[in-house]
Amino acid sequence: MVKIMKLIVGLGNPGSKYLSTRHNIGFITIDSLAKHWGESISQQKFKGLYTKASFKNEDIILLKPQTFMNLSGESVIPAMQFFKISFQDILVIHDELDISFGKIKYKEGGGYAGHNGLKSIGAVGGSPLFNRVRFGIGRPIGAMDVSDYVLSNFSDSERVELPDLISKMVDSIEFYIENGITAAIKQYK
Repeated sequence: MVKIMKLIVGLGNPGSKYLSTRHNIGFITIDSLAKHWGESISQQKFKGLYTKASFKNEDIILLKPQTFMNLSGESVIPAMQFFKISFQDILVIHDELDISFGKIKYKEGGGYAGHNGLKSIGAVGGSPLFNRVRFGIGRPIGAMDVSDYVLSNFSDSERVELPDLISKMVDSIEFYIENGITAAIKQYK
C-alpha cells in the first residue's frame, strides 16, 4: 500500500505588521497545529516556512508561504511538486469574508471568491482542485474597505474568542485527515 502525504497550507502575510490580522488566520492555525503535534515551523524552502509532521500514521507537510498572500502559489506549488503531492491531498486554510466570524466550513475545489491567495495557487498550479478550510471573518461594518478590513487586527471581543476557535480549527483538521474532505464538508457546515 502506497502511503499518501498531505500538504496543509496556512495562508497569510509574513512580518510582525500582519501577525494578528484577519488575513493571517492560516498562519495562526498552522502554528497552533504544529504546536499541538509537538512540531515547529522552522525549515526554510519553497519561499516558505515548513515542517514535516505525522498524525495517525499520515505524513503531513505544514507550510506557511512567505511570499505575501497574492503570490502564495509560488510557494505552494513547488512544495507540492517536491513532495509529489496531488491537488486532492492539499488543504488550504484561509479567511472567508462571506462566513460569519468563527464559523468553519470545508470546500472541495471551486472558485476563489476574490481571495488572492487562492487565485495565486490556482493560477500557478493550473487547477482549482484543492481542498479548503475556510475560517469566517465576516464582512466589515459600514464603509470600511475590504482590503483594510482583512489586513486589520481582530477586535478585542474576537481576540477573546480566538483561542477556542483556533482549537476547534485544529480539531476539524484532524477530523479531515482521518475522515476525508466529504466527511469534513458534512461535519462542518
